[in-house]
Amino acid sequence: MRAGAFLYPWDVDGDPAAPDRLADLGLAQVTLASAYHSTRALTPRHPRHRIVTAAHAATLYPPDPARWRDRVLAPYPAGDWAPGDSYARAAEALADTGLAVHSWVVLAHNSRLGADRPETSVVNAYGDRYPWAPCVGQDAVRALLVDLAAEAAIRPGAAGTELESCGWYGLVHLHAHDKTAGVPFDDTAQYLMSLCFCPSCRAGYGGHGADPDELAAAVRAALEPVWRGAPASALGRGTADAALAWRLAAARALQEEAVAAVRAAAPAGFRVLLHADPVPHRCGANVGTDPAHILSVADGVVTPAPAVAPFAAHAHARTVLAANLPVVTGMGGSPHTLPEDAKRAAAEGATELRLYHAGLASDADLDAVREALTSLR
Repeated sequence: MRAGAFLYPWDVDGDPAAPDRLADLGLAQVTLASAYHSTRALTPRHPRHRIVTAAHAATLYPPDPARWRDRVLAPYPAGDWAPGDSYARAAEALADTGLAVHSWVVLAHNSRLGADRPETSVVNAYGDRYPWAPCVGQDAVRALLVDLAAEAAIRPGAAGTELESCGWYGLVHLHAHDKTAGVPFDDTAQYLMSLCFCPSCRAGYGGHGADPDELAAAVRAALEPVWRGAPASALGRGTADAALAWRLAAARALQEEAVAAVRAAAPAGFRVLLHADPVPHRCGANVGTDPAHILSVADGVVTPAPAVAPFAAHAHARTVLAANLPVVTGMGGSPHTLPEDAKRAAAEGATELRLYHAGLASDADLDAVREALTSLR
């Protein structure tokens, strides 16, 4: 089974030993970040640093001035964590080893945009803004993300792309010094806390037959038990259906437009995959989708291994179903069970593997990955 691993440019750029070390793992592909959110990342083998702090969401290459000139919303270039065209330098070094390179594009996750342009952010039923979550129901936000997808996907040497957070982002966010775990949120509460009530979404709900003020009040009422430590209540059927219908329509519009824009700019044979969840109302890096719809739009999905089967039920002969398996022990991954996990994913319908994350893993984790991929061959 074809195996790829996620990587940041700074894991390779400036480290001459990195490409051969990665090729020696037995990988066929590297999914290399070209547009990414803010992060603080370990680089345990780099000769010049051990911690990289990416201060804000940015392109890890120089954005095209002609594309973004006079645009109100535009991507931010990286600072010293990815100077110049760090992506291109890393991609070229990896290609020299024979590894295929896919671009890794993060879309609707951008705290810098939310700070600079707060009106672009998701607003919950209490009026709180989520600056890390651009509202994909807004035309201007969608236009930014579609053009970013097209530019960040088609980087030199890339044979395909993997679009992350190409849909709704919500409450969940690995925020600095996060203090939101005092009250447990089940799946229903997460969804209710992620519903957006910005002007565009209020109009969207109205267009699907729901009064936005009544919907917001219903959401707050449904969440009231959560603050007392009980599960959230469900919304009424008609109200819930209208809310989900708007959100699905907005997410589908972004996904269809983004994939079309990438394909229009890409060479023949360029693969376009989405990070996806098979439950339509889910938010986050793996966006909620209808499996039948998204597999009619994209060439395939990257999804957590336990979620492969619902996509497999709608796969075609050339569909890529990449099971995402965490292999960083310190982040909850299990590299030592990779052979068994990979076989289980294949039995569920996975055609490829994605390993998270080759740059963050310890030497011991990478040794386990190498042994596992050898055994799988």
